[in-house]
Amino acid sequence: MAEMETGFETFADVLRRHAAARPDAPALTFRDRTQSFAALDEASSRTANALAARGVRPGDRVAVLSKNRPEIYELIYACNKIGAVLAALNWRLSSREIGLILADCEASLIIVDDTGAGLLALEPGLPVVRFGPEFDAMRSAAAQRDPGFAGAADDTALILYTSGTTGLPKGVMLSNRGMSYTRDLAKSWGMTERSVNLVAMPLFHIGGCGYGSSTMLAGGHTVLMEAVEIDEMLRLISRYRVTHTFLVPAVVQTLLNAEGVRSADLSSLELLMYGAAPMGDVLLRRAMDVLGCRFMHAYGMTESSGTVVILAPESHDPGGPRSGLLKSCGRALPWVELRVVDAASGEDAPMGEIGEIWLRTPMTMRGYWHNEVATREAITPEGWFRTGDAAYLDEEGHVFLFDRFKDMIISGGENIYPAEIENVLNGHPAVAEVGVIGVPHEKWGETPLAVVVRKPGQSTSADELIAYTRANLATYKCPSRIAFADSLPRNASGKLLKHEMRKTYGAAS
Repeated sequence: MAEMETGFETFADVLRRHAAARPDAPALTFRDRTQSFAALDEASSRTANALAARGVRPGDRVAVLSKNRPEIYELIYACNKIGAVLAALNWRLSSREIGLILADCEASLIIVDDTGAGLLALEPGLPVVRFGPEFDAMRSAAAQRDPGFAGAADDTALILYTSGTTGLPKGVMLSNRGMSYTRDLAKSWGMTERSVNLVAMPLFHIGGCGYGSSTMLAGGHTVLMEAVEIDEMLRLISRYRVTHTFLVPAVVQTLLNAEGVRSADLSSLELLMYGAAPMGDVLLRRAMDVLGCRFMHAYGMTESSGTVVILAPESHDPGGPRSGLLKSCGRALPWVELRVVDAASGEDAPMGEIGEIWLRTPMTMRGYWHNEVATREAITPEGWFRTGDAAYLDEEGHVFLFDRFKDMIISGGENIYPAEIENVLNGHPAVAEVGVIGVPHEKWGETPLAVVVRKPGQSTSADELIAYTRANLATYKCPSRIAFADSLPRNASGKLLKHEMRKTYGAAS
């Protein structure tokens, strides 16, 4: 059994500590049922012993395919208590994709809800356990003693599969060390034992299982939602006096458009974290006005175990002399090294010029499971992780995110970043949502196409929206076409699926 680093705690060790010090404090609420830290600790120990009895050994993968439910947290801790690895799978994938991922991760067993069961092949090739009576019986029959495994810093705790736009999603191996920084993130977000965190993002995503563990690891209360449902979100904030939450910009926009948002009691909210996609200063200003709490921009990704850059609440000042910072995602956290690298030269890009974000931090993934080639392409020999995100730095180290390099549009030799266009169009009073992609053009090679969802009861024309962008952007950046849609394709975490838009609207993938 590996010895723990000095000052280092695994997820399981943090739960053990809170269960001993504050056994009756609320840890986790789901559908108005609350577990204390002691109850969660005991349940996870029973589940750990049940998994071990089924032959799960240190290093083995246990897959879970389910919508959000409290047992997923239980499984995170249970696997940690026996040195196993939890592989959380995306239930929005197809049955074919799930089959390929299960074959890739070589799980010892898979635990599913009804949705997950419907995605499995008739013969999945590994034992299947259903949440509900079967899982409950398995847990209750096991001993309640803690197995006592103490994981090493470099042991893999989680495998999360990225939502890659082509080919098989890659399994990101997240270590105990990398995930241990979630406690430090909780402190930087102002979370304490008194905090109440609303978790609405899917737990198969780092924005769910990573951010979603932060308040729990700080000893506070986590309120879990099965999925984003705006009216229920407003009810839970009021009932449980929620202090913190993380929402992607698409959910923030939906929340602001809800009829009941201005009459809801949101007075307990202290901090709303946003990230996973650029919000744009237009939407951000509106959110600050309506919700009235502090805001913090978080930038990170699965491969970095979560957040590595933050724009602090004090930098959110729309009417102040530094309002331009609202377009930034902030500065690197103290334990993160960050560079913006020129793609052609491999050297640091001059200040103010766009390059690729490179990161070096103990939070960086161990690599991609069973994919040494992709790992070598992503992580340099010096330990720098190449994010694929385009950005520039100001003189104070603020990161101004433009877009994914793969989403950049090259029109007539000019680089165009869709986020700039989306930010402008989000300021139009008739626009509810917008996504911009590059589509083929005979003369320029590519040209921007904006796909717009109108607000209910609002009308606008393509010509009006194009004229609006030309009043706010250089002409070469403006979309030459506008398409209207009822909705935009998004994944479970709210990210816009540009590759799906390209398929629909005839652009190259």
